This record gives sequence, structure tokens and C-alpha cells, in this order.
Amino acid sequence: MTKVKPSVVAINTEVVGYDIFNRPFTQEGAGSGWIIDENGLVVTNNHVVEGAESVTVTLSDGRTFSAETIRTDPLSDLAVVKIDAQNLPAVTIGDTSQLRVGDWVVAIGNALGLGISAKEGIISRLGVSISVSGQTLGNLIETSAAINPGNSGGPLVNMKGEVIGITSVKIATVEVEGIGYAISTETAIPIIEELIQRGYVIRPWLGVVLRSVDEFLVFRYELAVEEGAFITQVAPGSPADEAGLEPGDVIVSLDNQEVDSAEDLIKAIHSSQIGQKVKITFWRGNTKDTTYVTLAERPPP
Repeated sequence: MTKVKPSVVAINTEVVGYDIFNRPFTQEGAGSGWIIDENGLVVTNNHVVEGAESVTVTLSDGRTFSAETIRTDPLSDLAVVKIDAQNLPAVTIGDTSQLRVGDWVVAIGNALGLGISAKEGIISRLGVSISVSGQTLGNLIETSAAINPGNSGGPLVNMKGEVIGITSVKIATVEVEGIGYAISTETAIPIIEELIQRGYVIRPWLGVVLRSVDEFLVFRYELAVEEGAFITQVAPGSPADEAGLEPGDVIVSLDNQEVDSAEDLIKAIHSSQIGQKVKITFWRGNTKDTTYVTLAERPPP
């Protein structure tokens, strides 16, 4: 993998935490990234840099740079870090439509924070969706290549030395040993391009904070249903506000697509279009009702 290794970087972070006496202390973290543009643009996972006070990028030649800007998209767990460097060796992006189960791949990254190393494996499954921290990540590549702490954000490459995925320990740890996951470049590249060009990702927006209905909510609010997306907050002036939705309402379908959880509703909204008028069925107390919402563009962060 001599073709790709010069394009892989080590990322070190410092995050300020507080102990039980509210005294600050510094936690260090390690992750990986890869150069997507020769002028200092590095791709990694959002969770690698999230909340960091400082982010340092170390190139394969040993040079170290502090991050100038960091643009993140928590919903896809992707981030772009800009460093002040030019003429860097950028990776080649592969064609994920050509991938097949059983293909050999290599995960390259700063495993365990010990420096850049490579681990081989095969593609176990394609198009996998799993839930991580209350959100669904889809179109994932499942691989038997060992993905260890520190690998997060590093590239998963094919035998041509082309990047076809972004490895994530955050995802890997939700499953058993011997199974790792990577965000497909087919999914990631459009998001990365938006982060580079705009600084954030445009998505359809309803304007609510949600929680999946569970036994506690059913008991606490005497809900009439045992599944659905429970609204905890409605943003003033949002599409949800204009449609008359209120905190305490439970959404059970969007455009006749069943909604059993907050995750279902978020996925349905992101599958819709900005400006699209959608039908929402919800319960308010013991009354089932319907409203129509025109989804807007999510406000910039």
C-alpha cells in the first residue's frame, strides 16, 4: 500500500474535561485521516475531532500542523480539517459500484496511536445500516480488516490503492470482535464536498427535537401509543411550528410511511426534499390527527 500510505495522516487531539469537583483536566485522543486535496484538506470522522480544544495533524514525512479550520457533519460522522500545507499527496477515490463481497481491502491508520499501519481483510457485506448513538448510518461497508482505536477516520482501500471507505472505530465497537465498518465513499464524497465548499451540509428540516417512545414516556405522559417519535421541542417559526405541531405530540407516520421511532422519522425526513410537502400523522393525547408540513432547508450551524 505504498501508493496510499503517504496520503494517510495521524490526528492527535486535546479535549478539556471536568472531574467530579468541576476541576478541568486535559484528555488526549488519537485518530486518523487522509489527504483529499493537495492544498491541505484532510478527511476524518467527526467523532475524532468533536469537542477538541486543539487538533494536530502529522504527515507521513513527520511534519506536524495545527488545524486551521474544522468543518464537521455529526449526522454522517464526517469532518474536513484544513492545514497550512501545499503539494501534498492526495488519494485516489475508487468506484464503490465495482465492490463485491469477498474483495480484499486494507484499513490504514494510526492504530492505537502508535503510528500508521495497515491491516488486511475482505469485504463481508455491502450496503449495511446500523444505529450508532441514536442515529442511523447507512450504506456501510462491513469488513474483516482489523479496525482498532486510532484507526477512526483512516481510509479503507482496494487492491488498486484507491479509497473506497472511511473506517470508524465508533461504528465497529457496536458489534462483535472481527467485524469493522467503513462509511462508503459513495455516501461520503458528496457530504465532504459540501463541507469543503459551504462549510455545512444542506438537509431537509422539520424543526423538532425528538425522542423515541418508550415505556417511561408512555407512563409519564399517558400516551395512547407505544411506538413513534415523541416531540420534546419545536423550533419557533420552523415548518413543524407553522404546521401546528407541539411538544408532547407523537408522530407515527410521514407520507404514509410508518414511524416507530425518532430514528425512523429522521431517516424519512433526510430521504425527502427541501420544499417537499409531506403528510404527518400524529397523536395528541388520545386524539389521532393529520397535518401537512413543507420541509425547509436546515439553518446553518
